[in-house]
Amino acid sequence: MEAAPRGDARARTPAHPAAHADDTACPREDTRVDLVAALVRARSPEPPGPDTPAGTAVRDWPGAALPLPPAAPGELDLHALLRLSLAAADASGRLRPAPSAGALHPVDAELVVGARCSLPPGRYGYDPVRHRVHRTGREPADTPPGVRAQLTVTAQRTASHYGHRAWPLLLLDTGHSAAALLLAARALGAEPEADLDGGDHGPLAAVHIPAPDRSAHPAPERVRTPGHRRADAPVPAELLERRSDPPPLTGTPPPDVLRQILGTAAEAGRGAVHWCAAVGGPRPGLVELAADTTTLRTRASGEARPTLAAWAAGQAWLARAGAVLLAHGCPDGSDTPTIRRAHLRAGFAVHLAHVAARRHGLAARPVGSWQRADLGAALGGPPGRDWIVHGLALGTRHAHEESTT
Repeated sequence: MEAAPRGDARARTPAHPAAHADDTACPREDTRVDLVAALVRARSPEPPGPDTPAGTAVRDWPGAALPLPPAAPGELDLHALLRLSLAAADASGRLRPAPSAGALHPVDAELVVGARCSLPPGRYGYDPVRHRVHRTGREPADTPPGVRAQLTVTAQRTASHYGHRAWPLLLLDTGHSAAALLLAARALGAEPEADLDGGDHGPLAAVHIPAPDRSAHPAPERVRTPGHRRADAPVPAELLERRSDPPPLTGTPPPDVLRQILGTAAEAGRGAVHWCAAVGGPRPGLVELAADTTTLRTRASGEARPTLAAWAAGQAWLARAGAVLLAHGCPDGSDTPTIRRAHLRAGFAVHLAHVAARRHGLAARPVGSWQRADLGAALGGPPGRDWIVHGLALGTRHAHEESTT
């Protein structure tokens, strides 16, 4: 995800206490945060303060760092799963398959490992920079075969740069990480289940990846395929190559492609937010899926992209983007579960839409930082009822192509 830059992104000191070697769940920072008040303040015109001191980019998990062993036949390959979803590709920890606002990567993953995995059963904290795990305790007695990745956040990493605007971004980042795990599992032939509707206790989000069928034949490559991949499942290289394209992203996507990307987002969002896209060209305006989902309909006519650029923390390049996919909703007065679900689902859906866009050959860049972005009021509706939650800029031409024209 890309939000408006405010200086160099830096790693953060973890704010979680270290987990103890027992069977308790990893602690959550959001249990100490009033999300209703946090969202009100994040949407206000109050500017963030100066950057605060930084620390390490990885939670301080207890115990020794353990390598992820190769998977035996019939085991879920946790090395491959995490390499394709959460692992950093560089020593700084910034470059990962899941995007993050400011490349700050606040999401922490604890693995609850059951039988038929490449790690022995237990709880493990994951270090995405070194691609190692730390055993934190026993698995619950009722743990099914496979792994449950539980996602929490170290809020200080994002708050150190974005201040009081951090919590919407933290939730979006968590949704992106959940989607990255889901796609990695599908690439390995598994059928994962994502839980983005957690209650007041436990992780912000979780993804369960079942162990492969014992009758499956292992692939000879290091990245194994433990089952039959679904037809729309990504291949491993597709996930490792996913990156946020640098601006500008110009050129309006064809209507049929835009319809398919909107459909991907709407299906993944499951009604937690609504979806539309701002387009330019000879007929600028906002378009959305028609009721039959097979065509696009015009929601509003007129050029919206310059206004979006101002709302997106002044990112002027958005005024020339080929299209800007928008997740909107989450009205003022929403309770904590609604806020959490809207932002988690928006991040999750934008991640899947991003991968879908790249499959169509488009340039794409998530946009997570929005201030005073009251879309409903701008379209003549009552204020505070329809806010922009997340975005995905799209274009048919990449920045390097623009520089040569």
